[in-house]
Parts: sequence; structure tokens; C-alpha cells
Amino acid sequence: MARNIMIQGTMSGAGKSLLVTALCRIFREDGYRAAPFKSQNMALNSYITADGLEMGRAQAAQAEAAGLLPDVRMNPILLKPTSDVGSQVIVNGRVRGQYRAADYFKMKKSLVPDILSSYHSLAAENDILVIEGAGSPAEINLKADDIVNMGLAKMVDSPVILVGDIDPGGVFAQLYGTIALLSPEERERIRGTVINKFRGDPGILRPGLQMLEDLTGVPVLGVIPYTDAEIDDEDSLSGRLNRRQHEKPIDIAVIRLPRISNFTDFAPLEEHPLLGVRYVSSRAELGRPDMIILPGTKNTMGDLKWLRESGLEGQILRLASSDTPVLGVCGGFQMLGKVISDTDGVEEGGEIAGMGLLPVRTSFSGKKMRTRVRARAIAGPFAGAVLSAYEIHMGRTVAEEGTEPFAVTEPEGAKPDGARSGNVFGTYLHGLFDSGELTEKLAEYLCSRRGIDAAAYTPESRTAYRERQYEKLANCVRENIDLEALYRIIFEER
Repeated sequence: MARNIMIQGTMSGAGKSLLVTALCRIFREDGYRAAPFKSQNMALNSYITADGLEMGRAQAAQAEAAGLLPDVRMNPILLKPTSDVGSQVIVNGRVRGQYRAADYFKMKKSLVPDILSSYHSLAAENDILVIEGAGSPAEINLKADDIVNMGLAKMVDSPVILVGDIDPGGVFAQLYGTIALLSPEERERIRGTVINKFRGDPGILRPGLQMLEDLTGVPVLGVIPYTDAEIDDEDSLSGRLNRRQHEKPIDIAVIRLPRISNFTDFAPLEEHPLLGVRYVSSRAELGRPDMIILPGTKNTMGDLKWLRESGLEGQILRLASSDTPVLGVCGGFQMLGKVISDTDGVEEGGEIAGMGLLPVRTSFSGKKMRTRVRARAIAGPFAGAVLSAYEIHMGRTVAEEGTEPFAVTEPEGAKPDGARSGNVFGTYLHGLFDSGELTEKLAEYLCSRRGIDAAAYTPESRTAYRERQYEKLANCVRENIDLEALYRIIFEER
């Protein structure tokens, strides 16, 4: 059975996911078969595995860093928020149902067998499991029914490394306060702390590190500098918003919907030397971009209402009518159609008019589409691009007769996907830019409209780029953490 180490954080956004990703790569480089594990993840960025099951995108990236295929056992419970008080609950890759937060808390202990089954199955196949917590272990109102932080650490007898984020300030209070709020038994599991996202001279921190160790009795294993390694985000856009894109000739505006999901679809565009990507949530921010993208969302009807009320819909319609290209992906595609009908109450019930830019109609149903597909784009400037993508959606969209599809799936039956009408495009395909071919077609299309020679630029392949990012992240952590001490903690007798 595998040995284990658990990475917990003082709060959401402390950098747990990135540290797990780095450790998965480091252990792989050191000759171990390592796998990530997160019992419960709340995220709107998800991934479809080769067998058509849904899991958190961060665990898929961690698996990739470890040299493994993403496996739903790495994330047995995925919560996808649909409102401020409710989420779709996905267990072992399949939808279990829609739950209000209070109802989910009542039933989540019943999911422990699913969690442990996934954990022990992975443990039988690997040398080290790198476990990620969620939020903070010091959320004292939730500790009684915890299945993702100290509750899980106890179930699988795992030592814990506690990570604090120095970027917003108060990191010593974060670490000390978190440890102070734990029970004596829980405190014994904390075998080391790590300070993350540091900028500046680490020598300035040293007196504080010693004081922290004296106060907590827990060694500081490392101070990790802020890194610009670009790894798929778990759920928050903050990392992407804080990345300063170099001045690029093409301006692509992605609408930051309130329930935006799978925005990692656009990471390959951000990596292209010609394509500048920014996320906007107001009319003032939108301006006159070279292209507008409406991304996926976990609440199409609610986010369409927000788009309408914010005035962004009217501005997008005006820009589209003056020949600005518009692309809708999944929920964004549904918004671009004529009407969205929800007679089964999957989202908000009733019917709502779409933006009317594509001749399609969408009806929601309780059955969720989850599948990986290989497709070939056929719409105008994108024709010929081969896509390795996936679908995750609740709606069924029907195009009017004679409508040009965006793509056709291959090889079975050449099923049409999406739609095109002039300069407006829509598709259900997530990960559409990952293969690189559609990215290049898009760059050529937008550059040609501006008189820019796209052929003069040779972008790095997506696979090579991602590998370079994993290596950059792993090297940064390897150089700034006490790996010897970490290995002792992992392999000590318990």
C-alpha cells in the first residue's frame, strides 16, 4: 500500500493545489509512482476522463504532472455550485443530484465508503498518495462532519503539511491561528508548515520562522517563492486575472460570467504569442476587442439574465452586428441561440429568450451529457482543425435546417456540433483549443482581419508548454523545501 502525505491550507487559495502538483512531479522525477487524491472538491472547472466520468480539473492536471492518466478515483466527490446555497453533487464521476448546502451536509458522511474505496484502490497501485485538503482544517463549524481535511487524515492515517499564503499578509497569524484551533490529536498530525507565494529576501523572514516554530512546535519546511508557472486553476479566476499578459497584437475578451465554468478552455489562447486574453465583467471593460468569447457556465439562464441586466448583452449585440467575431462555448453557445426552455426545472424553470445570434433552440433535461470526442471543425475560417475535446452539459440544442455546424465529431456518424452564422460561432466542445490546431486557425483568422502575418510566429506545442510549466513549478519547490525532511515524514513508522 502507498505511503501518504496530506497538504492542507490555512484558507482557500493558499496554494495547496499547486504544491500537490509540484510534489507529484518531484516524486515522479525521483522514481516513485505518485498519484493525487482529493476526497471532495468544490469547483466549476471539471474534466471528462477517457471513460466518460467527471472530475476536478486540478486533479487532472496533478495526474498529468505525475505522468498518469486522469482517473475519477483521484477526486471521488465533485461539487459544482449552481447558486449561493446549492450545488450539483457528482460522486465517482456521475451526477448524484442537486442539493442545497444544508441537505448535502446531512448526507455527506454517507459518502465515506465511496471516498475510502477510491483511496484504497489508488493506494494499491502507487508508492505515494499526495492528498489535498480543502479550505481550512480550522473551520470549526464544519469539523464534526469533516471528510476532506483532518477527518480524512485520521481515516487514512496521514501526516499533514500546513500551507500559508504570505501574499495577502498575516501569514504567521494564519499558521499559528489554524494550529491553535485544532484539537491536540489533530495538532499532532501537523508535521511541518510551508509559507507560499513569497516575494523578496527570505532572510527578512528568518526571525519570524524561528518564532513560529517556537510557538507551534512545528518545523517550517520551506518558503516557496511566487512563481509564474501557468498550471490549470482549480476554480478561481484570480490567478489568471493577476497574470500580466505581455502586450499582444490581438485582443480577445472573455466574458466573466458569475457562474463561469471551465475557463481553462482558454489557457491555450493565453499561451499564444499573438493572442492577448482578458476577462471582463462590465461594459466599461469590454471596449472593442478583436473577438468576444462567451464561456461555459453552471447556470445558463441566470447568467444570461445577468448579462442582460449589466448591459453587456446589448454591447455584444452591437459589436456582433459591426462584424466583431463572437464565440460561445457550451453555456455560452446556448445563450447565443433564440430560446432556452427549462420545462423540467433543471436550472430556473420556464423559458427565456436567447441573444438571437444563432438559429438554434435549447431545451434542458435532467440527463447530463458526459463524453470525450474527436471532432473536425468545418465552420468557415476554422475548417480542417482537428479537436480532441469533451462535452459536459445538461441541454439539448437543435439547429434550424440549413444551419452550418461548427464541427462534426469523428469517426462515428459525423454528428454535427454547434452552429455558425456569419461571424458568430457556437460549440459544445470543451478543451477545443487543447490540440493546438484550432488555436492556430483562430490566430490566422483574427490576424488576417488586422493585416498581421501570423505565419511569422511559431508557437510552442501545447504538450511541450505544459511539461515546461510542470518542470518550472517542480524545480521552484524542490529548491525551496526541505525534501529530506519531507521524505522522512512520509516514510517514517506510524
